[in-house]
Amino acid sequence: MTNSDRLSSILNPLGLGAWRYLPVVTSTNDLAIQWADEGAPDWSLVLADEQTAGRGRGGRVWFTTPGSALAMSLVLRLELPETMVVERFTALAALGLVHALDALGLEAEIKWPNDILLMNKKVGGVLVEADWQDDTLMSLVVGVGVNITPDAVPPAESLRYPATSVASAAGAAVDRWSLLGDILRHMQHLRTYITTDAFMQEWNQHLAFRGEWVWFRHSTGLVEKVRLLGVTSDGQLSIEKENGEGENVVAGEIVMNGAFRDS
Repeated sequence: MTNSDRLSSILNPLGLGAWRYLPVVTSTNDLAIQWADEGAPDWSLVLADEQTAGRGRGGRVWFTTPGSALAMSLVLRLELPETMVVERFTALAALGLVHALDALGLEAEIKWPNDILLMNKKVGGVLVEADWQDDTLMSLVVGVGVNITPDAVPPAESLRYPATSVASAAGAAVDRWSLLGDILRHMQHLRTYITTDAFMQEWNQHLAFRGEWVWFRHSTGLVEKVRLLGVTSDGQLSIEKENGEGENVVAGEIVMNGAFRDS
């Protein structure tokens, strides 16, 4: 059975707006953005086997080698209430992966704002790009990359944060197309209550390092030790500094070097 035939059997029952599978692309997000401009309906999916110039947060490159990973992007058309919580759509994809991995017996967590961890190592990432025309949100493109096999993990010296693959964590081969279907099903369900407090409770429940002290790099470049308190309703990270002062941050990252965790 070809990839396209297998994908048809998995994706068609989901009732997506449309989907396209390509063996090789530069970036699934770029293709999805173009498709959105052409009128792609809600839940339109771009999927690739190999990605040569994928993008991560902060303009970082995300390569996808053939047969080793999931590289996909969704075009979403938001209802008015959803436009009030755009910041939650990164977590929509991240939680979709968390729940799909849970079905494999793997306990994943979300490293704010957009990484998914297994055993404290990055296994996937999310990149959301919005198309605004004046004050109107025309579409969101939600890109997701997941390391399925060890071949998808870059050399350690090139990583900003330790990484792993689903197969490595599971100790067995994983069917990436079945995992894809599970991710999308969970995302569809999660979206039905994305505007509610229950969604935020779920995000915080799966927040990596919650309640722990870590080294955090602010958008200014300042690195300091902070305690992660949780995610606010608008997607900001609530932290406590060593002097007891609290702050909500809109950008930054937990850093690998010098990371501190209570034993």
